[in-house]
Amino acid sequence: MTSQPPPSPPHPPGAAVPTCYRHPDRETYVRCQRCDRSICPDCMREAAVGYQCLDCVQEGNRTVRRARTVFGGAPVTTARVSWTLLAINLLAYVAEVLDPERVISAYGMWSIGVYQGEWWRLITSAFLHAPPPSFWHILFNMWALYVIGPDLERLLGSARFAALYLLSALGGSVAIYLFGVAALGASGAIYGLFGALFVVARRLGTDVRGVLWLIGINVLITFVVPGISWQGHLGGLVTGTVVAAGLVYAPERHRTLVQSAVAVAVLAALICAVTLLPPYPLALFR
Repeated sequence: MTSQPPPSPPHPPGAAVPTCYRHPDRETYVRCQRCDRSICPDCMREAAVGYQCLDCVQEGNRTVRRARTVFGGAPVTTARVSWTLLAINLLAYVAEVLDPERVISAYGMWSIGVYQGEWWRLITSAFLHAPPPSFWHILFNMWALYVIGPDLERLLGSARFAALYLLSALGGSVAIYLFGVAALGASGAIYGLFGALFVVARRLGTDVRGVLWLIGINVLITFVVPGISWQGHLGGLVTGTVVAAGLVYAPERHRTLVQSAVAVAVLAALICAVTLLPPYPLALFR
C-alpha cells in the first residue's frame, strides 16, 4: 500500500499560491523536508519523515557509502560469473561432442597457429577439454570451478573475479605457447583460482595448510600423470597468484586504481610475451 501526500491546507485569502519548484504550473502545499521547496506529487519521494524533492534525494544518494566486498568489489548475491563460465565450458563441450575434429582444430591451443596470427586460440582453448570418450578432464575442472569459484567471486566481486579467471586462462595459454606445443582445457584458469585461494587465505589470516595441500597434490599429479600440460597448469598458477596478490593487497585508499593497474600490467606482459617471443617449436631451431 503506497502512502499519499498530505491533503492541501486551506489557502489564506490574498496569499500567493505555492507551486512546484520544477513545475511552476502545478499548485502544491507539500514542502521538501530538507530544502523546504514546494514539490508536486511527481517530484516528491517519501522519506523517513515527510517527503523530499528529487534533487535532495539524489544528493543524499551521492553521500551514502556503497557497500563493498572485503577487497573492494560490488557485493555479490548470486555468483553469476562463475555460473556463466561453467555454462560456457559445458556448451563448448557439447560442441566438441557434436564435431570434435572441427572444433578442436579451429579453436584449440596450437603454438604455431597463434604465431601465424590465430590469437583467439589463447582464450578459446581454455573453454575446450579432452573430447569423448574422456570425461575426467572437464569433470575435474568444472567441479573445481563449482566449488571454488562462487566463494572467490563473493570475496573479490564479479568484475575482479572475471579478470582473475580470464587472465589465469591466458597465462596458461601463453606458457603453452612459449614452452609447449598444443593443449586444451580450463586447467590454467582453475590453477589460477588455486593460487588466488592461497593468497586470499593468507590475506585474511586463515589457515592455508589445506590450500597448500590442494596445490601440492595437483602439481604432483601434473608431473606424474602422462599427457597433462604442465605448462598450462603452472602458467595459470603463477598468473593467478600474481593477479590475486594485486587484488587483495592493494592499499584501500587507491584500491581500484592499483587493482586495475596490476591487471593491465599482467595483460600487457602476456601480450608482449606472445608478440616478441617465438613459440616453443620455432625456438628449438633458432
